[in-house]
Amino acid sequence: MYKLMKYLKPFTGMIVAAIFLLFIQAMCDLALPDYMSNIVNKGIQQSGIVNAVPKAVRQSTMDKLVLFMNPDNKIEVISNYTLIDDSNIDYSKYVREYPKLAEEPIYILNNNIDESEVDKINPVMGKAILAVSGMEKAKASAKDGVISFNGMNIPANTDLFELLTKLPKEQVLLINEAINEKFKDMDVNMITQMAVVSVKEEYAALGVNMDKIQNGYILRTGMYMLLISLLAAACTVIVGFLSSRTAAGLSRDLRKEVFTKVENFSNAEFDKFSTASLITRTTNDITQIQMLIIIMIRMVFYAPIMGVGGVIRAIGKSTSMSWIIAVAVAVLLGLIILVFQVAMPKFKVIQKLIDKLNLVTRENLSGMMVIRAFNNQKFEEKRFDKANRDLTNTSLFVNRVMACMFPVMTLIMNGVTLLIVWVGAHQIADSSMQVGDMMAFMQYAMQIIMSFLMMSMMFIMIPRASVSAQRIAEVLETESVIQDPKIPKHFQDNVSGRGRVEFKNVCFRYPGAEEDALKDISFVALPGQTTAFIGSTGAGKTTLVNLILRLYDVTRGKILIGDVDVRDVTQNELRSRIGYVPQKSSLFSGTIESNLKYAVENAADEDIKKSAEIAQVIDFINEKPEGVKSEISQGGTNVSGGQKQRLSIARALVKKPDIYIFDDSFSALDFKTDAALRKALKSQTGTSTVLIVAQRISTIMNAEQIIVLDNGKIAGIGTHRELMDNCRTYQEIAYSQLSKEELA
Repeated sequence: MYKLMKYLKPFTGMIVAAIFLLFIQAMCDLALPDYMSNIVNKGIQQSGIVNAVPKAVRQSTMDKLVLFMNPDNKIEVISNYTLIDDSNIDYSKYVREYPKLAEEPIYILNNNIDESEVDKINPVMGKAILAVSGMEKAKASAKDGVISFNGMNIPANTDLFELLTKLPKEQVLLINEAINEKFKDMDVNMITQMAVVSVKEEYAALGVNMDKIQNGYILRTGMYMLLISLLAAACTVIVGFLSSRTAAGLSRDLRKEVFTKVENFSNAEFDKFSTASLITRTTNDITQIQMLIIIMIRMVFYAPIMGVGGVIRAIGKSTSMSWIIAVAVAVLLGLIILVFQVAMPKFKVIQKLIDKLNLVTRENLSGMMVIRAFNNQKFEEKRFDKANRDLTNTSLFVNRVMACMFPVMTLIMNGVTLLIVWVGAHQIADSSMQVGDMMAFMQYAMQIIMSFLMMSMMFIMIPRASVSAQRIAEVLETESVIQDPKIPKHFQDNVSGRGRVEFKNVCFRYPGAEEDALKDISFVALPGQTTAFIGSTGAGKTTLVNLILRLYDVTRGKILIGDVDVRDVTQNELRSRIGYVPQKSSLFSGTIESNLKYAVENAADEDIKKSAEIAQVIDFINEKPEGVKSEISQGGTNVSGGQKQRLSIARALVKKPDIYIFDDSFSALDFKTDAALRKALKSQTGTSTVLIVAQRISTIMNAEQIIVLDNGKIAGIGTHRELMDNCRTYQEIAYSQLSKEELA
């Protein structure tokens, strides 16, 4: 997979932007459970009172509270409050808010107090409030006229707070230390939550509307949650857009690179990769990469942030329950590793099976006429069915493994939820945890598990995409054996004999073959003349002309055009000099005109018409209602074999090259059309070198030079008459086709 990473370089900006937005989204998602916890803990259980530092306290209550503070704490608390009575300038404002002010002075929390100061005095006030509340409850629950306080039995009608003011300072300090020892192991949040009950009673005594405080807090917190959710949603949408653009752009570039690479392949590379495999790699394999990039950008960066952030925040909510997350993560990792080991080998098999299915399908579609002619439909159906079933069974196996994983994940999630509720309930009962914190811990645990679930999806997709990436890299890393020279030479345009073709002791061996296909071939083909090649099947005729085009390179010797070795010029310049009609005629989807203009895009209409006349295809074109604008289907399946050959010849003629190569291009023509075409061709190609590969003696009888090939060697060179006199191989071919009278 890393081999293709360089193709992501143009999209670095979008990827960085997506990661930044994913970080924001993760922070938003991680913040929501905290806000939910606050709604439960503070909004519902604490009626919107967020701490144990009341905004207003009656003077009588404050006098009781300071009894349970040390001198430093007392000074610090009092300094953050302002005593308001009827002599204060703001009396009228505060009396409307706190009606009790009309009866007694109250302490108002200073407006300029900062959060850090509130956090500092919060536990002090909370413990003092709980101490006062405890004394009042002790007095209310007095039995037999006796109050049990700090190990002492005191008469029930005693004012405990007045008693504390009369006790020696040392004894008061001991009482405060005992109270602090009682709250030592209690969390600050729990102290606050317990103290809030007394704060609510104090507010009620002051005449404050508690419903307004509670509703305001819940609505305010809910609004924050809504804004955070909208921000997370916006990040999700933008990340989706960026990931899609990145993946689509990468796929576009990879398809372009693969197609460009394949276009530059020589026949040796096409022998290595099947056509079906190249199609699969260009389509299905790149689609796998595209899907992975989309998911990777959206999940592979998001999941770790959520997982790590969830662990940190969950531990912050309850360190004592962190073992639950550790157990869940360990089980999840074990499951993911197991699935990875089982599924990975199958992903490699799937892509090869897709290749096989494409191969069988392609062969069936292209060879449909042959299949029907031999009544082999049932055989081909069984062949396709086997390839289809192999792919289906392997895909089903992988899908079953996947299908088992998600229920197990769900079971783990539900098990973790139950475990958190069970352990959390005990901690809530012991006053070491709040309900909202337990709910937040549960949500963080789910976020952590979902992060691993997302990562497991990545682990499942990555193996298959890695196989696809490897297959694409194989194509991109395959270097063609046919390379342009670093310092190319050029053909001279204004010299005589620029279409002259010379073979000098040429030998050629196919890659992996044990012996040469062509052996010591030497000849010269001159401009203005026709050089023909004939021989039995497999003699090497097509291989020989392919060497001129550099579809293969010679093993030994050299091929010259003019005085330049074909390996010393660029392939583009070489092939621009050659008009080639292949053994298997090939037309492209479009119109007759677009096919004839394939080599020369701006060819004049007169040139197209003249080429069609020489190729004996003008009558066929004129018969069409739309003429040269008539449609040609893919591969030219809507025209006959002879018409396809003639259109291919006309296409080469439009190019007007220095060298014409006709590789058995007259085989589908009848004798009359063949003769007329060759006669017209002679006048058109008067100054060009014409190379004809043929099976029929009648096609090449009038050639100025005929080269007879036999088992990769030249068996004879000369005119028809010369070869009939002194070449046994040529004689055998000639007499097998024509009578002595026809050969005379």
